[in-house]
Amino acid sequence: MKNSYFLIIIFFFMENSSFAQPKETGFFYASNLVEIIHVDSSIHLDIRYATKNNFMGRAVYKSARAFLQKPAVIALIKVQKKLKQLGFGLLIFDAYRPWQVTKDFWDFVTEDKRKFVANPQKGSKHNRGCSVDLSLYDLKTGKEIEMPSAYDEFSERAAPNYAGGTIQQKKYRDLLKSTMEGVGFKVDSNEWWHYNYKDWQKYKILNIPFEDL
Repeated sequence: MKNSYFLIIIFFFMENSSFAQPKETGFFYASNLVEIIHVDSSIHLDIRYATKNNFMGRAVYKSARAFLQKPAVIALIKVQKKLKQLGFGLLIFDAYRPWQVTKDFWDFVTEDKRKFVANPQKGSKHNRGCSVDLSLYDLKTGKEIEMPSAYDEFSERAAPNYAGGTIQQKKYRDLLKSTMEGVGFKVDSNEWWHYNYKDWQKYKILNIPFEDL
Protein backbone atom coordinates (compact mmCIF):
# COMPACT_ATOMS: atom_id res chain seq x y z
CA MET A 1 0.00 0.00 0.00
CA LYS A 2 2.86 2.34 0.93
CA ASN A 3 4.65 1.62 -2.38
CA SER A 4 1.46 2.29 -4.33
CA TYR A 5 1.10 5.63 -2.58
CA PHE A 6 4.60 6.71 -3.61
CA LEU A 7 4.01 5.53 -7.18
CA ILE A 8 0.94 7.74 -7.37
CA ILE A 9 2.94 10.75 -6.15
CA ILE A 10 5.72 10.08 -8.68
CA PHE A 11 3.20 9.70 -11.51
CA PHE A 12 1.46 12.93 -10.49
CA PHE A 13 4.78 14.79 -10.44
CA MET A 14 5.81 13.43 -13.85
CA GLU A 15 2.44 14.20 -15.37
CA ASN A 16 2.44 17.81 -14.16
CA SER A 17 6.13 18.57 -14.59
CA SER A 18 5.70 17.98 -18.34
CA PHE A 19 3.42 21.00 -18.53
CA ALA A 20 6.07 23.66 -18.15
CA GLN A 21 6.09 26.34 -20.84
CA PRO A 22 7.72 24.85 -23.97
CA LYS A 23 11.33 25.86 -24.58
CA GLU A 24 11.85 26.91 -28.18
CA THR A 25 15.05 27.29 -30.13
CA GLY A 26 15.83 28.85 -33.47
CA PHE A 27 15.14 32.18 -35.14
CA PHE A 28 11.96 34.06 -34.25
CA TYR A 29 10.57 37.45 -35.18
CA ALA A 30 10.67 40.06 -32.44
CA SER A 31 7.30 40.21 -30.73
CA ASN A 32 5.33 43.41 -31.32
CA LEU A 33 1.94 42.96 -29.72
CA VAL A 34 -0.46 45.78 -30.55
CA GLU A 35 -3.73 46.53 -28.77
CA ILE A 36 -6.36 46.19 -31.51
CA ILE A 37 -8.81 48.92 -30.50
CA HIS A 38 -5.99 51.47 -30.28
CA VAL A 39 -5.62 51.06 -34.04
CA ASP A 40 -9.32 50.88 -34.92
CA SER A 41 -11.87 51.68 -32.21
CA SER A 42 -14.75 50.62 -34.48
CA ILE A 43 -13.78 47.00 -33.80
CA HIS A 44 -15.86 45.89 -30.82
CA LEU A 45 -14.67 43.77 -27.91
CA ASP A 46 -16.53 41.07 -25.98
CA ILE A 47 -13.65 39.58 -23.99
CA ARG A 48 -15.58 36.90 -22.15
CA TYR A 49 -12.51 35.45 -20.45
CA ALA A 50 -12.40 38.67 -18.43
CA THR A 51 -15.87 37.74 -17.08
CA LYS A 52 -17.66 34.67 -15.76
CA ASN A 53 -19.46 34.30 -19.10
CA ASN A 54 -17.22 31.54 -20.51
CA PHE A 55 -16.81 27.77 -20.36
CA MET A 56 -14.57 28.09 -17.28
CA GLY A 57 -17.27 29.94 -15.37
CA ARG A 58 -14.72 32.40 -13.99
CA ALA A 59 -12.56 35.28 -15.16
CA VAL A 60 -9.10 34.25 -16.36
CA TYR A 61 -8.05 37.77 -17.44
CA LYS A 62 -7.88 40.76 -15.11
CA SER A 63 -8.84 43.17 -17.90
CA ALA A 64 -10.87 43.04 -21.12
CA ARG A 65 -8.18 43.71 -23.72
CA ALA A 66 -7.14 42.21 -27.07
CA PHE A 67 -3.64 42.17 -28.59
CA LEU A 68 -2.15 40.68 -31.77
CA GLN A 69 1.20 40.84 -33.50
CA LYS A 70 1.36 44.00 -35.62
CA PRO A 71 1.10 42.30 -39.08
CA ALA A 72 -2.02 40.45 -37.92
CA VAL A 73 -3.57 43.71 -36.66
CA ILE A 74 -2.89 45.40 -40.01
CA ALA A 75 -4.62 42.49 -41.79
CA LEU A 76 -7.54 42.68 -39.36
CA ILE A 77 -8.04 46.37 -40.13
CA LYS A 78 -8.35 45.46 -43.82
CA VAL A 79 -11.09 42.99 -42.91
CA GLN A 80 -12.91 45.65 -40.89
CA LYS A 81 -12.86 48.09 -43.80
CA LYS A 82 -14.29 45.49 -46.20
CA LEU A 83 -17.01 44.44 -43.79
CA LYS A 84 -18.08 48.03 -43.10
CA GLN A 85 -19.05 48.37 -46.74
CA LEU A 86 -21.52 45.51 -46.14
CA GLY A 87 -22.90 46.87 -42.89
CA PHE A 88 -20.90 44.74 -40.48
CA GLY A 89 -18.03 45.08 -38.04
CA LEU A 90 -15.72 42.71 -36.22
CA LEU A 91 -16.49 41.53 -32.69
CA ILE A 92 -13.42 40.21 -30.84
CA PHE A 93 -13.80 37.51 -28.19
CA ASP A 94 -10.12 36.78 -27.62
CA ALA A 95 -6.71 37.32 -29.23
CA TYR A 96 -3.28 37.02 -27.61
CA ARG A 97 -3.52 34.59 -24.69
CA PRO A 98 -0.77 34.02 -22.11
CA TRP A 99 0.52 30.44 -22.03
CA GLN A 100 -0.64 29.90 -18.44
CA VAL A 101 -4.26 30.46 -19.50
CA THR A 102 -3.86 27.79 -22.20
CA LYS A 103 -2.69 25.39 -19.51
CA ASP A 104 -5.64 26.32 -17.30
CA PHE A 105 -8.03 25.56 -20.18
CA TRP A 106 -6.40 22.17 -20.80
CA ASP A 107 -6.57 21.22 -17.13
CA PHE A 108 -10.22 22.23 -16.92
CA VAL A 109 -11.81 20.45 -19.90
CA THR A 110 -12.57 16.75 -20.07
CA GLU A 111 -10.55 14.61 -22.45
CA ASP A 112 -13.35 14.31 -25.01
CA LYS A 113 -13.42 18.14 -25.38
CA ARG A 114 -9.69 18.70 -25.71
CA LYS A 115 -9.82 19.11 -29.48
CA PHE A 116 -11.33 22.52 -28.70
CA VAL A 117 -8.36 23.69 -26.61
CA ALA A 118 -4.62 23.74 -27.30
CA ASN A 119 -2.20 21.31 -25.67
CA PRO A 120 0.06 23.41 -23.40
CA GLN A 121 2.97 21.09 -24.14
CA LYS A 122 2.92 22.45 -27.69
CA GLY A 123 1.51 25.87 -26.91
CA SER A 124 -1.23 27.71 -28.74
CA LYS A 125 -1.11 30.07 -31.69
CA HIS A 126 -2.96 32.41 -29.34
CA ASN A 127 0.17 32.34 -27.14
CA ARG A 128 2.17 33.66 -30.09
CA GLY A 129 -0.19 36.59 -30.65
CA CYS A 130 -1.24 35.20 -34.03
CA SER A 131 -4.73 33.86 -33.35
CA VAL A 132 -7.99 35.68 -32.87
CA ASP A 133 -11.48 34.51 -31.87
CA LEU A 134 -14.11 36.73 -33.43
CA SER A 135 -17.50 37.17 -35.05
CA LEU A 136 -19.57 39.92 -36.69
CA TYR A 137 -21.79 42.66 -35.32
CA ASP A 138 -24.42 44.76 -37.09
CA LEU A 139 -23.18 48.33 -37.60
CA LYS A 140 -26.69 49.79 -37.25
CA THR A 141 -27.78 47.99 -34.09
CA GLY A 142 -24.43 47.04 -32.55
CA LYS A 143 -25.81 43.56 -31.94
CA GLU A 144 -23.83 40.35 -32.42
CA ILE A 145 -24.71 38.44 -35.60
CA GLU A 146 -26.15 34.98 -35.06
CA MET A 147 -23.96 32.11 -36.27
CA PRO A 148 -24.67 28.34 -36.49
CA SER A 149 -23.30 27.95 -32.95
CA ALA A 150 -22.45 30.13 -30.00
CA TYR A 151 -18.86 31.15 -29.31
CA ASP A 152 -16.94 28.47 -27.40
CA GLU A 153 -19.68 25.93 -27.97
CA PHE A 154 -17.92 22.57 -27.84
CA SER A 155 -20.07 20.73 -30.36
CA GLU A 156 -20.17 19.77 -34.03
CA ARG A 157 -22.09 22.98 -34.73
CA ALA A 158 -18.89 24.92 -34.09
CA ALA A 159 -17.11 23.48 -37.15
CA PRO A 160 -16.70 25.97 -40.03
CA ASN A 161 -18.11 23.39 -42.45
CA TYR A 162 -21.11 22.40 -40.32
CA ALA A 163 -24.03 21.84 -42.70
CA GLY A 164 -26.77 22.64 -40.19
CA GLY A 165 -28.07 25.99 -39.04
CA THR A 166 -30.13 28.46 -41.01
CA ILE A 167 -29.19 29.72 -44.47
CA GLN A 168 -28.60 33.19 -43.00
CA GLN A 169 -26.37 31.91 -40.20
CA LYS A 170 -24.20 29.99 -42.66
CA LYS A 171 -24.09 32.98 -44.99
CA TYR A 172 -22.65 35.19 -42.23
CA ARG A 173 -20.21 32.50 -41.10
CA ASP A 174 -18.98 32.05 -44.66
CA LEU A 175 -18.71 35.81 -45.17
CA LEU A 176 -16.44 36.03 -42.13
CA LYS A 177 -14.36 33.13 -43.42
CA SER A 178 -13.88 34.44 -46.95
CA THR A 179 -12.99 37.93 -45.75
CA MET A 180 -10.54 36.75 -43.10
CA GLU A 181 -8.85 34.20 -45.36
CA GLY A 182 -8.51 36.86 -48.05
CA VAL A 183 -5.93 38.72 -45.93
CA GLY A 184 -3.80 35.87 -44.61
CA PHE A 185 -5.83 34.29 -41.82
CA LYS A 186 -6.98 30.67 -41.86
CA VAL A 187 -9.97 29.29 -39.98
CA ASP A 188 -9.50 26.49 -37.45
CA SER A 189 -11.00 23.15 -38.50
CA ASN A 190 -13.05 22.82 -35.28
CA GLU A 191 -14.13 26.41 -34.58
CA TRP A 192 -15.71 28.89 -37.01
CA TRP A 193 -14.64 31.81 -34.77
CA HIS A 194 -10.94 30.88 -34.47
CA TYR A 195 -8.51 32.29 -37.07
CA ASN A 196 -4.73 31.85 -37.27
CA TYR A 197 -2.54 34.37 -39.03
CA LYS A 198 0.15 33.28 -41.49
CA ASP A 199 3.74 33.07 -40.19
CA TRP A 200 2.46 32.24 -36.69
CA GLN A 201 5.31 29.73 -36.28
CA LYS A 202 7.84 32.55 -36.58
CA TYR A 203 6.77 34.05 -33.24
CA LYS A 204 7.64 32.61 -29.84
CA ILE A 205 5.19 31.34 -27.26
CA LEU A 206 4.62 34.09 -24.70
CA ASN A 207 3.34 34.09 -21.13
CA ILE A 208 3.10 37.83 -20.50
CA PRO A 209 0.00 39.10 -18.61
CA PHE A 210 -1.96 41.89 -20.26
CA GLU A 211 -0.93 44.26 -17.47
CA ASP A 212 2.73 43.91 -18.44
CA LEU A 213 2.24 44.68 -22.12
